[in-house]
Amino acid sequence: MRRFLILAHRVPTRGEFTLNDLAGGAGRMDEIARAVSTAFTLSNDLRRDTELTVLFVADPPPKARRIDLVGSRLRYLNPDERSTAALLKNALVRAVDFPRPFESSPGLTVAPADPVLVVREFLAHPNPVWLCEEGGRIEEWPSPGGHVAALVSDPYDPTAEEVELLRSTGVPRVSVSPRSLRTSQVIDLIHHELDLREAGRAGAPPVAPA
Repeated sequence: MRRFLILAHRVPTRGEFTLNDLAGGAGRMDEIARAVSTAFTLSNDLRRDTELTVLFVADPPPKARRIDLVGSRLRYLNPDERSTAALLKNALVRAVDFPRPFESSPGLTVAPADPVLVVREFLAHPNPVWLCEEGGRIEEWPSPGGHVAALVSDPYDPTAEEVELLRSTGVPRVSVSPRSLRTSQVIDLIHHELDLREAGRAGAPPVAPA
């Protein structure tokens, strides 16, 4: 299973934004939508072995939200970022008056979130990694045998509190490039690396913990 957690820092958690300003007033929902699409879409299919959580932390608890997408059940996800943003916005808007998790559309669940608990629970999955520029080279990343739980931030850097939390867990850091890439590009490169390894390329030695 390939799992991703995206930290979304400025998207309004109540869905109060317009699809006509995804890069501005929507807090870079354009890149979140692009990353979601990249995580799942293939040329003519979806990646059924992938799950993704978007953790919306623009507002502190109890207003923080999480959206979980499960590739094996996902429907209505198209490659373009506007329709993907609409799918996510609809879930956030519908969740305003719901204090419990619910499925907004097939394979997409929205729920209130405690950001610290979400991060800790996610990093308890097999082979967790923190994707950042300062990590070890991806070529030195150990072959995870098809399972990975990769955490990545949106276009904004993790907060000081998030960095402290991640460092306290000892999760290994991995870098796909010495340059700062888009969230969607990072996810694409992780899929690329895993695809190559599944096709038969040998794994590499372990990455040292952060």
